[in-house]
Amino acid sequence: MYSITLSELPVPKVHQYLLGSIGPRPICFASTIDLQGRPNLSPFSFFNVFSANPPIVVFSPARSGRTGHTKDTHENCKEVPEVVINVVTYDMVQQMNLSSSHYERGVNEFIKSGFTMLESDLVKPFRVAESPVQMECRVLEIKELGEQGAAGNLIICEVLKMHFDTAILNSEQFVDQTKIDLVARMGGDWYCRAHGEALFEVPKQMTRRGIGMDQLPEFILKHPALSKNDLGMLACVEQLPTKENIAQAQELGDEELISKSKELLQAHRMDEALALLMKNLG
Repeated sequence: MYSITLSELPVPKVHQYLLGSIGPRPICFASTIDLQGRPNLSPFSFFNVFSANPPIVVFSPARSGRTGHTKDTHENCKEVPEVVINVVTYDMVQQMNLSSSHYERGVNEFIKSGFTMLESDLVKPFRVAESPVQMECRVLEIKELGEQGAAGNLIICEVLKMHFDTAILNSEQFVDQTKIDLVARMGGDWYCRAHGEALFEVPKQMTRRGIGMDQLPEFILKHPALSKNDLGMLACVEQLPTKENIAQAQELGDEELISKSKELLQAHRMDEALALLMKNLG
């Protein structure tokens, strides 16, 4: 294990270690406006949702690591405490990257990056028409974490209104995760795309209490073909299979057994998978 003490490192290295380790990070594509009515558009990956009641999102336009100067977005939110947060999809990621160029204050990044300005309903900043989800927000508080280069500035926002492209919604009018095609930031120049085989489901444990790894039989815990993820899924069952359940399971050879059990796990049929393993391995 390689260990480091962050206080002993220069800030650029701290920055690299943090961003390389904490990800993927969702992108806040923030549209703001200054007192003169000049639009600004800039992406930030220090961003997430923190409350649903009230609906709160927080993002951080950190100070420049080189100069210590604050970002235009930060200053705009002080002057006009409103922001539109637009999500970023794969189809718009290169234009978004262009908008992050260090243009002089007052330059309209909508124009520079080729995005379409769309008037908001409740706030002054414009929405990004190309983004499939746009959040009109009121800035509640700005928490400045320091005055040195790379210091963060937490902009705490209340979401007042959301707009959705109907193409990304399912039949229940919720966002379909297989359609939205979001991108997120990793370390360095790396991004990732939430699309296709990168997406997978893990059923929530909020309404059920798994028996836990400590209750699984030793012969299952030590089986070399079962991964930690496999064992974690098996331990999500609410009770061990009954003798009747075990008796009803198939008898299979070793290779077919593992293949079948993993197939059942992928279908979230953990009870059946555990009964199958207990019959054939016990």
